[in-house]
Amino acid sequence: MPPVRRVLPASLPPVPALLLSMLSIQGGAAFAKTLFPTLGAAGTTALRVTLAAALLSLVFRPRLRDLTVEAWRAVVPYGAALGLMNLSFYLSLTRLPLGLAVTLEFVGPLVLALALSRRFQDLTWVALAAVGIVLIAPHGGAGGTLDPLGAALALTAGGFWALYILAGGAVGRRVPGVTGVVAGMLVASAVTLPFGLVQSGAGLLAPHALLAGLAVAVLSSALPYSLEMAALRALPARVFGVLMSLEPALAALSGLLFLGERLTPLQWLAMGCVIAASVGISLSGERRVVEVEPVN
Repeated sequence: MPPVRRVLPASLPPVPALLLSMLSIQGGAAFAKTLFPTLGAAGTTALRVTLAAALLSLVFRPRLRDLTVEAWRAVVPYGAALGLMNLSFYLSLTRLPLGLAVTLEFVGPLVLALALSRRFQDLTWVALAAVGIVLIAPHGGAGGTLDPLGAALALTAGGFWALYILAGGAVGRRVPGVTGVVAGMLVASAVTLPFGLVQSGAGLLAPHALLAGLAVAVLSSALPYSLEMAALRALPARVFGVLMSLEPALAALSGLLFLGERLTPLQWLAMGCVIAASVGISLSGERRVVEVEPVN
């Protein structure tokens, strides 16, 4: 493996590379949301995951035949968690602004970090995240409330994200290189494709749909995966975790710029609580970066 400084362009150090990766992921999610009226959330998910799997297979050419039964036992739950996470997250976007959906999704990794932690003071950070979730609840303006189904879907996505992290650790121990990641993406495609076909049918094969899906796959999977892998090799786990904690804010920014989704000051405060909690968990030294952000 060549040194990381040779993997990344000289003009793109690890920190800017990671920030660009997160912007690409959230920009891809914002663009994906514009496809919902024609393809639906399930159709968009299936198209994006399937095309991402095809792209990664072409780029990395994994030797799937060499995978043992034991390896597949690790890959299948990993890929299933990845597919269901993306499906539930995209479904939540039909009812929530992008920034709020990502903020709620972050609850999954935060709870996992607490479960893995042996530090009592980490309860403080989880309590701060809980305050943020409570502050999000009045979403909807005067007298309005947070869409309960949308919130439940975003929290479900967070739960699958936590499972994805745990399963990713098992894959990393049993499958060398990127083979496990690509195999997992293929499993995720098999999980999400039936939902997409039920919702969109042959519409998934329309030229404009394939082109749009390819753009989402590149923005949300291929490009950020490459950037994050290089950045992860160059950055300490704590720094990586702190920077990844900015994801909800970048999601809100993407929602504002590309979708015109405006959040109230109270919602920004709530997001700040969740971000601060994530930063605190990362700096505590107990948060484990098992796998990079899984491409929402």
